[in-house]
Amino acid sequence: MPTYTLASPVQSDLEIRKSRFIGFALPVPDRAAAMAEVARLRADHATATHVCWALLAGGQSGMSDDGEPSGTAGRPMLEVLRHHELEGVLAAVVRYYGGVKLGAGGLVRAYTDAIAVALKDAQRIERITYAELVVEVDYADEARVRRWIEQESHVLAHTEHGAAARLTIRLPASLLAPARAALRDATHGRARFPEADEGQAQS
Repeated sequence: MPTYTLASPVQSDLEIRKSRFIGFALPVPDRAAAMAEVARLRADHATATHVCWALLAGGQSGMSDDGEPSGTAGRPMLEVLRHHELEGVLAAVVRYYGGVKLGAGGLVRAYTDAIAVALKDAQRIERITYAELVVEVDYADEARVRRWIEQESHVLAHTEHGAAARLTIRLPASLLAPARAALRDATHGRARFPEADEGQAQS
């Protein structure tokens, strides 16, 4: 099932019962990048009452209510990201308190709306996970493999020449199995794939 990220950052600015909620949705590669963005928002909005966030990034997902009542900020924002089938996206809301308490239900609505409004016109793009495939071939087959890489518009990331030619190909992870089959076919079964784990998947 495809997942999506954002083509570019989006933002909203809502005033709800005298409180200002500034919503941000940002594409990020990982949790470290997301935390750097949260730190930047805290620095840019040093007088804000809260900077709450939610991150959907596979095993690195997380959220923070940043002092708001538990479950009223981070989780609602995470649900909005899930609803939009987003991955590798940080949702953050900067709140300037205006003196009127909203109650738990009001807060959930406010944080949900701040991100939902920001995402209303956002352009989603399919998120492709890349992997590296290492293939070893005799020198006689190297030209065939290079030609195949070029025809398929994959990237030749690295080449080593030892007893055999060892080529590292960067390609969408979903194409690993078809690529192995195609390379075996192109070399009449002579292509070898020395690494059982074909490089760690990268986004």
